[in-house]
Amino acid sequence: MSSQCVTSKTGPAPVVREGGEAAPKPDIANDPEHQPAAAAVTQPKWTRYLPSVLFLAVFLALLFLLVFLLIPSPMGITGSQPAREEPEDSEANNPVVDLGYSRYAGTYLNNGVSQYLGVRYARPPTGDLRWRAPVEPEQTEGIQKAKEPRAFGAVCLGLRDTAGNEVDEDCLTAYIWGPSNVTTETKLPVMVFIQGGGYTHNANANWNGSQLVEASGLNIVYVSFNYRVGLWGFLAGEEVRNDGNLNAGLLDQRFLLQWVQKHIASFGGDPDHVVIQGLSAGAGSVALHMAAYGGRDDKLYAGSILQSTFLPAHPPVSELEWQFNHTVEQAGCQDAADRMKCLRSMSRDDLQKLNDASPFPGRASNPFYYWTPCLDGELLQDHVTEMFAQGKFHKVPALLGTVTNEGSTFVPDVSSADQLVSSLVDNFPKLNSSHTDELITLYPQEDPLPQHESYFPSLSRAYGEGTFICPTRTILSALCDSGDVATWSYRYNVEDNETVAEGFGVPHVSEAPAVWAPEMLPSRPKESYFTYNAGSVSLVMHYWLSFVRFLDPNAQRMDGAPVWHPWSGNQSRLVLQLPDPVMENVTQLGRARCDFWQSIGPAINQR
Repeated sequence: MSSQCVTSKTGPAPVVREGGEAAPKPDIANDPEHQPAAAAVTQPKWTRYLPSVLFLAVFLALLFLLVFLLIPSPMGITGSQPAREEPEDSEANNPVVDLGYSRYAGTYLNNGVSQYLGVRYARPPTGDLRWRAPVEPEQTEGIQKAKEPRAFGAVCLGLRDTAGNEVDEDCLTAYIWGPSNVTTETKLPVMVFIQGGGYTHNANANWNGSQLVEASGLNIVYVSFNYRVGLWGFLAGEEVRNDGNLNAGLLDQRFLLQWVQKHIASFGGDPDHVVIQGLSAGAGSVALHMAAYGGRDDKLYAGSILQSTFLPAHPPVSELEWQFNHTVEQAGCQDAADRMKCLRSMSRDDLQKLNDASPFPGRASNPFYYWTPCLDGELLQDHVTEMFAQGKFHKVPALLGTVTNEGSTFVPDVSSADQLVSSLVDNFPKLNSSHTDELITLYPQEDPLPQHESYFPSLSRAYGEGTFICPTRTILSALCDSGDVATWSYRYNVEDNETVAEGFGVPHVSEAPAVWAPEMLPSRPKESYFTYNAGSVSLVMHYWLSFVRFLDPNAQRMDGAPVWHPWSGNQSRLVLQLPDPVMENVTQLGRARCDFWQSIGPAINQR
């Protein structure tokens, strides 16, 4: 490991305009060419009215021309015209954006932000398009309503979900928030959020980005979206490869990033300044995209944010044939001449009944997460941390970190070392006895936590480090060793008294209310974010928005907030806590545990 990393991003900070204005209307009132000429003394009586008539005629002609010029072209937005049109149906004063394949009406909010909810970025992945790469949306006529009611559209079907208006197979939609007063030339930084959910659910659907746009001073455009998960997004097997596409859910994400490149200027965004942000499995997805296609730079993003990064085992396709066969047998398609065609012919509801989990072969209990990305040899050519260690990743400035107690809300209560081992083996089925003996040594019984059994703290730490914290450290070290980009790391440690009293500490994705603002989340967070932890919102949001705008969390950090030093050879990170955030170095014991997880990664597909 190198002793020193890049301490600031290369090159000068990008110039970010403070917003855009529509082209000014021509001022004809004071134009001397529009004033009436003086009348001749010898003119006939009827000519005394001629100057007034001529003035009126010229005025009406210019007024007609002015109105004509201000009417939006039906061919869409060009040049530096306003990136918003007025809808032809005029049912309300709503902005309209022309994407070429469809025109969408959004909503003007009362804070200077416009929102567009439920914008199709790909065709519905139904019927023959199941388990295939996404394709361009179909052309539509008229204006599509990307606003209330049913504003957000359907979320993609997750494990054990019941299909309906809010959850469906037809779900590939995006949501955009941005300043109302922009043009196609405004070129604001863009923040694209990839939601989490363990690749089994769209767990962060419908999170409102308007507060982030407002807090930025109306200086960013924010995008979120749905992607296929579970059976629909990550069914794997050679038959899927031969008649479809593996990792369809990741291909959805990649397609959305390409959609942003094509269309974000219509919302005032800069396609050359896109920061991809992920939470949990979304953060894991960001890491996968950084290493995708061997680290190929497709010019899709300029920075990355990884929060509570979820990196489970990513098996090769050959090790998932049992999962495909199990699904086919449950579907009654095992004897079909074309088993993929049989699966595609099933009804949505019948296929959704199979979107569940089963124990890994030879194991007793279901894993926490059953459907995950696989190594397909193309998009994912090797284990992600291995790709990073080899320098095969897209090198951009990055901000990444974890919370203090990543594993606490996942693991069961256990009261013995044997139960700890059993739970770990259910989730990492390739662990052998030598591995588990060492894990017991590294994770001995700890001091008890409220409302939990004696080995719960040890299992919580082991699963949290093995799945979230240690893979994040491996990525940080690879970014640092590359010497090309600046990287900042954090540990989120803002404690909610109620959650601590329940024995969960600072659990997985606890930073979410501070990043998005608590009132913007669909489910109300803990009350402390409205009272004694409210100060964390401004602290965290300033760092995050500063990174999005300037690729540096310090450029516009909150007044009085400490300088966030980049990750370096001493493994320093910022502890985000109240009342005083501080820099810290990772402990030697923590490094030893992560070194062990990294050493066994190749054997257990956990790398």
